[in-house]
Amino acid sequence: MYALYSALLALLLIVTLPYWLLQMLRHGKYRAGLRQRFGAVPVTLAGYRDKPAIWVHAVSVGEVVASSAVVEGLRREFPSHHVFISTTTSTGQKLAVKRFGAENVFYFPLDFAFAVRPYIDALRPALCVIAETEFWPNFLRLAKRGGARIAVINCRISDRSFPGYKRLRFWLPKILADVDLFLMQTDEDQRRLVEIGATEAKTRVAGNLKFEVALPPAPAIVASLRAVLGESSTEPAAGWPILVCGSTLEDEEAPLLSAFHNILATHPKAVMILAPRHPERFAEVGALVEKLGIRMVLRSLWSGEPLAGGVLLLDTIGELAALYSLATVAFVGGSLVSRGGHNILEPARYGVPIVTGNHYENFRDIVNYFLSRNAVRVVGLAELPLVFMELIGNKAERTTLGQNALAALDSQRGATMKTIHALVDLMNKPVPGAQPPDKEAQ
Repeated sequence: MYALYSALLALLLIVTLPYWLLQMLRHGKYRAGLRQRFGAVPVTLAGYRDKPAIWVHAVSVGEVVASSAVVEGLRREFPSHHVFISTTTSTGQKLAVKRFGAENVFYFPLDFAFAVRPYIDALRPALCVIAETEFWPNFLRLAKRGGARIAVINCRISDRSFPGYKRLRFWLPKILADVDLFLMQTDEDQRRLVEIGATEAKTRVAGNLKFEVALPPAPAIVASLRAVLGESSTEPAAGWPILVCGSTLEDEEAPLLSAFHNILATHPKAVMILAPRHPERFAEVGALVEKLGIRMVLRSLWSGEPLAGGVLLLDTIGELAALYSLATVAFVGGSLVSRGGHNILEPARYGVPIVTGNHYENFRDIVNYFLSRNAVRVVGLAELPLVFMELIGNKAERTTLGQNALAALDSQRGATMKTIHALVDLMNKPVPGAQPPDKEAQ
């Protein structure tokens, strides 16, 4: 079965190769770490054979942020071990390098035995920790054969992925059997995981690590914007409402800009900070803003000039989270279109009122919990302009939403310590006789 899986994965890679090449040529994507993805272990990793290793895999920025406290906890609990972090995306890689040091970070290999095995041989991990839901069959099998304990933390089974997993019910139990511990976000995630083939005794609910992510250090842009916008920026009566729209996707910017145009009719000094989710779309979104006749300034070119009545297009990486602190109203994208939504916890940490679209399947538990505590407003395309205008004109409602968001965060704390304690317990358990990685499924 593993050989068939590897063959199908290779076929998929070949069929989709034109897409990957086009993305490399047009946007420079996927070039970084290409050799590492095919099994070329960085020289820096090979220099730590004198210490046992812990391998933490965090796909992208969100997983790196959510697992950072766990990484620090593992370093603290196991000072004799070296903790390495892998990512899949280049943005996740940049953040991981910044937080943990380049010598500790690498790109996760493609799930072929020939690509995974060199990393197992080089690191010989005593523990592999996978953030959220990454069930790579060859990686799990080879890590287990190499003697590693394996844990999946902050694990969730989304509405979108659940039907697909159920269709693989004939094979998933064998894949999931290689995992020693699943730490689930919610009871529903635990129920779904057991339904698709996990052993219930290996699962437990630890909560959502994303509720406990610390506020990032404020980049210099925050202070600069405060100086330009003035302390009255959160007081629409003074004419300075700020609409921060983050992680937006295609077909979302147009209705958001239309709503902002309506806001300008009443608040001519209003400012929109617009942050598209994908860097390759910055130019496209900029062209759209100009086409609509709204004044625009690129963040990368902004040098302190006035922004009143215009759009600041955030064409940089890593600043959005802190910029939510400036919001009169924050909108979290990926949710007006059927893409599952993005994380509303970033603006929640600043106690600002949050609006998101009604396609939030990827974060259903978080959004539903916030809804139950009157801590977020969920809207469709038709209601979007009215909700923005209502919140901008109603300070009491904005304050209530923001305070309720902070209270919702506080009520869910504890996941980080539960996760660290569970991983310590797992490391302290004896490991059954490990085998060297086999040569199957080249």
